[in-house]
This record gives sequence, structure tokens and C-alpha cells, in this order.
Amino acid sequence: MNNKTVLETANAAILRGDHETFLTFCTESVQWIFVGDRVLSGKEEVRRYLAETYKKPPKFDVDFMIGEGDYVTAVGKISLSENDEWTEYDYCDVWRFENGLMAELRAFVIEK
Repeated sequence: MNNKTVLETANAAILRGDHETFLTFCTESVQWIFVGDRVLSGKEEVRRYLAETYKKPPKFDVDFMIGEGDYVTAVGKISLSENDEWTEYDYCDVWRFENGLMAELRAFVIEK
């Protein structure tokens, strides 16, 4: 499975609310870097973030993905639900892969 397909498959699990399947596509030491905000280190921190932030599965609208070597960049919009209100964001996610697993995310996210 190529890296773009791994990311698409993992994101499909998120859309179903299946966080554990998503995490199987991540390395144990995965890092999520929300540029200008915070850093999550390791599967357990990512698991807690998913449980808190994605109580309702997010809505994705991916404009395009570019795969190059160990990197996949996804650009689009994501909507998150909090207290039954949806907030839309523009995002650019840069994923780094190791041995076919997602090892690092650099997320640039701006509220619309």
C-alpha cells in the first residue's frame, strides 16, 4: 500500500469514528505538530486527542494530496463539531511516513 493510500484508508477510519483502526496506521512514537499551537507525542496522546476532539467524526473535504518519497501533503477543509455546532477550518497536513506508517504530522490549520 503506498503512503497516499495509507493516509486515505486511515482517514476513512476517522470518518467512521474508528480511532483504533486509525492508530494502527501510526508508529508508536507518532508526533502531531499543530504549528503555532501544540505537539502531541506518541499514540496515547493522539488517542486522547481523538477522543476529546472527534467525539463526533469530523467532516473532510480534501482538495488534493501530493505524495513524494516519505511524505504526503493533504490540503482541504475540515469541519469539527463542538457542542453541536460545526466549525470549518482550512488545513494543510504534511505527513511523514516510516516503513509505511504515519510517523509525523505537521498540521497548519486556520479557522474560516
